Amino acid sequence: MVTSRVRLLAAGAVTGLLLGIAGCGTVHGPASGPAATASPAGSTPASPGSGSPASAQGSSGAVAGGPVPAGFAAASVTFTSPDEAFVLGTAPCAQAPCTSIVRTLDRGASWAVLPAPPEPIGEVGLATTPVVWGIRFATPEHGFVFGDGLWETADGGLRWTRAPAPPGSVLSLAIVRGQVLAVVARCTPDGGCEQLGTLARRALSGGPWIFVASGAATRTVDPDDLIATQAGVAAAVVHDRDVLVTSDGGLTFTLNPLPCPSLGGAPSLAVISANALAVLCTGQGYTGHTIKQVYVSDDDGARWALAGEPSPDGDAGTIAATTTGQLAIATASAASWLFYSGDAGARWQIVNEQYDGGSGWADLGFTTATDGVVIHGPVVSDGNAGQRPGQLFLTSDGGATWYRVTF
Repeated sequence: MVTSRVRLLAAGAVTGLLLGIAGCGTVHGPASGPAATASPAGSTPASPGSGSPASAQGSSGAVAGGPVPAGFAAASVTFTSPDEAFVLGTAPCAQAPCTSIVRTLDRGASWAVLPAPPEPIGEVGLATTPVVWGIRFATPEHGFVFGDGLWETADGGLRWTRAPAPPGSVLSLAIVRGQVLAVVARCTPDGGCEQLGTLARRALSGGPWIFVASGAATRTVDPDDLIATQAGVAAAVVHDRDVLVTSDGGLTFTLNPLPCPSLGGAPSLAVISANALAVLCTGQGYTGHTIKQVYVSDDDGARWALAGEPSPDGDAGTIAATTTGQLAIATASAASWLFYSGDAGARWQIVNEQYDGGSGWADLGFTTATDGVVIHGPVVSDGNAGQRPGQLFLTSDGGATWYRVTF
């Protein structure tokens, strides 16, 4: 699945960092193909990492294949086909950690629970003990849960093992061209996350982590934006100034300057096709608003053209794109909004507004040319102690309309 960018939380909720995902940016595995069924309980999976595997009973006490825990709320989502998805989340439980994973094979019509790594859901750069916040699957069998560490499964989520990870917290993870890409940065409870992150890669089949960027670029990958992917291409913001683009999973890459004027906000990237990109530039905020400009490129960022200027509602934002050039933006301040453009960013309209005090969004992205996903108010605490919405929204028309899916 392709997902976009940073997680938008209530203003001031994260010190120095806004995190996403889908992605949600992230490719969540192939965008087509039949939904797969996980291996039967008790089967022996290939070991993707080291350490003790999580049992077939989830950390919340839910048994694999059973009903979704009451009060389940989402933190992150990943699709492996138009119909199959895995959602990382949490629900009130008697014994912490209360983390759960739920899976659908019919695009949200029904759900079943799966085991989860025995780590609590938490917030980037604020937790005093290790926490997790993201999920990505490359195939229906092979997936990852990430945060202050990395967990891996090879049997559709029935068993999880702790896997080696690059130093620091894993802020974004994507699987593309047989490579696992990760943005990592050092995060501490009292200082949030470093301004500069590292982009690393590892073969999906295993092996050591290797820095993607070299020289001056090595320590300048922007941790505020997620890895954008589509059509076998991955792109990342480099120090708010450049776009790094790779078409072979990070083995080689190009750097081109971003067009964003000096507005002061962090850019957000979307990959449209093998050579086409979109970038959302934001800044110069005033009372819950920021100036927003969208630029597009058809040559990997070598040249950019101003497409349009979305509504200033919301602080900053994240952008996602379909392969046909429909664009969506998620943003929040006192409320949470989804914007839509059906003409490659020239004109924009607000298509979803949540009067939620700024709960924000996570894992905005598209799984096909028309199907998309986003999480409203992602949970950031074990058992959802903060009572955030943690709701899953889907679109079937490229982002023009969105509807809520219940767990």
